[in-house]
Amino acid sequence: MNEKENKMGTDRIDALLLKTGLPIIVSMVLQAMYNIVDSMFVARMPDSGGILHVGELAVNALTLAFPIQMLMVAFSIGTGVGVGAMLSRKLGQKDAEGVARTAGNGIFLGLVITAAFMIFGIFGSKFYLKTQTSNPVILNMGTKYLKICTVFCFGNVLYGIFEKLLQSTGKSVLSTTAQISGALTNIVLDPIMIYGLLGCPAFGIAGAAYATVIGQILSFVLAFIFQIKRNKEIIMHAVFLKPRLQTVKGIYQIGFSAIVMQALMSFMTYGLNIIFGAISQQMVTAYGIFYKIQQFVFFAGFGLRDAITPLTAYNYGARKKKRVMQCIRFGLIDTTAVMVIGLVILQLFAHPLAQVFGLTKLTESLCVSAARIISFSFVFAGINIALLGIFQGIECGNASLIVSLLRLLVIPLPLTWWLSRLPLPDISVFWAFFAAEGIAAVVALLLLKWAVSHRIKPIDHKLQRS
Repeated sequence: MNEKENKMGTDRIDALLLKTGLPIIVSMVLQAMYNIVDSMFVARMPDSGGILHVGELAVNALTLAFPIQMLMVAFSIGTGVGVGAMLSRKLGQKDAEGVARTAGNGIFLGLVITAAFMIFGIFGSKFYLKTQTSNPVILNMGTKYLKICTVFCFGNVLYGIFEKLLQSTGKSVLSTTAQISGALTNIVLDPIMIYGLLGCPAFGIAGAAYATVIGQILSFVLAFIFQIKRNKEIIMHAVFLKPRLQTVKGIYQIGFSAIVMQALMSFMTYGLNIIFGAISQQMVTAYGIFYKIQQFVFFAGFGLRDAITPLTAYNYGARKKKRVMQCIRFGLIDTTAVMVIGLVILQLFAHPLAQVFGLTKLTESLCVSAARIISFSFVFAGINIALLGIFQGIECGNASLIVSLLRLLVIPLPLTWWLSRLPLPDISVFWAFFAAEGIAAVVALLLLKWAVSHRIKPIDHKLQRS
């Protein structure tokens, strides 16, 4: 491995954060785009077989299937976060074998995750969906869509690992190139495979699933090629695929909190689907559409978080206290700024965005209400997202877990359930998100104060090289 100091330990933090973060943001926003494009094209599926509003029923099916897709992302991205943070520290410590073993064990874990979700897709899809709906049309469409996405999930899962290998060595442009290629492929294939254009059969909702997995597979293949051909800082050899307990434990000491954080989003969405379904079917569909819209904003924040984590981890591993503090400052400023921009956009354009999906008037109105109320929580969410990345970088996984539990499970689900039992539940329930993010942000800042005092300040000044 090249002994020259990695740029993460020498270049200006503010410039590095933007330089590495912007490509990741583009990648993440495009990922959000092909999630929303699926829903947009599916929502406009024509009525057939005497069934009215087929498109809206299909969107409902996608919403019910979405928690499992999020769970796949939780395990792949969470494992990738652990791999990336551990790998960045090994780079900072000049441990070439440790870098290679971390990468190899990460790929092995990705294969295990793939096998688990393939088995679930074959045997568990229909049972899972039955826990959320009894509508036979929604159940049939959701099962068809979910089976395809899980049985062919290897592209989705393994891309999550290889993306972090590239990002953790400062090669986020390459991972973004792979992500963009897959996203654009999905977007192009969606109308072709859903509606049956250019000689392709009309697969309906299955076409959306096929377009998604084809795009994911392409992203993985490109990321794999970039890793082999362009990333010389990581030695790739089959011998490092052999799992080593110490390495796997190290990966999940960091990545477990990231898995839980992402998985909590899945559990929260699953719980909300049940709560909203008790109010009306339109509530489920409206929230599903809004969730896809808000992903544009949150994924931009997640892009900065994914740039903050390896940057913080590298300088923490290299014991550069001043640079770690700069990571905290600029991470908070930049992520919060992105979320405020998202707040403004949704306040101004909630109605035009909802109209894109061709929903019924009631569902469209509920979607607009969700956007205008929930978006007020984005300011607090920016603080939480930035600090989650920072906590992971300085080995404060428990802090990440506490904040994630508060904002995604402990506060929003019970509060949403309680608000759903009050008058006008189709409006009041959305304020639960504002309360959850606000309380979590206060706790996150208190945990940051503790982390600075107990983890960052004790760094030996004599070992600093900044």
